[in-house]
Amino acid sequence: MDLRTLAADALRDLKALDLTRTVTLTGPGGGAPGGAPVMGDEARLRQVMSNLVGNAMTHTPAGTPVHIGVGTDRGRAVLELSDQGPGMTAEQAGHAFDRFYRADTARGRTRSGGAGLGLSIVHSLVTVHGGRVVIDTAPGQGATFRIVLPLHTDTTPEPARGEPLPQLVTRGRCRARSHRRRCP
Repeated sequence: MDLRTLAADALRDLKALDLTRTVTLTGPGGGAPGGAPVMGDEARLRQVMSNLVGNAMTHTPAGTPVHIGVGTDRGRAVLELSDQGPGMTAEQAGHAFDRFYRADTARGRTRSGGAGLGLSIVHSLVTVHGGRVVIDTAPGQGATFRIVLPLHTDTTPEPARGEPLPQLVTRGRCRARSHRRRCP
């Protein structure tokens, strides 16, 4: 899948949730957005972006601009979401991925919030995909969440619907690509 799809969907979601919010889409750090193909579970990667969008909506005042960046950097796929909200201290950022951690006062919580699991889930899902998530933030400077994943460069086309799935051989053992297939 291409992370551009998630970026475009996040842009639409943010605009629909707050008509006063300016949302921009660029490449990572600026420039034109670019392709960022990754091999991953699309539903889980959507959950990652949904959690980040939810945080931007919850922890910044209405109308606060949001920036989404997507593309590649140093041979890796990158998806980032930046807000111009109140930001976090270094101590708060250091705990942001801890389960149940909530930095209510520094993040401007104006609505009832969640259980403090959103960023922990983001971190776990990105890690499972072989990537990392980094926070760049400071009080009064907003926050940028940067997701970096392995770039998918395989040009082998996906099998057409109904075609048998190819089998993978790992260390002399066959591993079918589906739990329904058996190795010969």
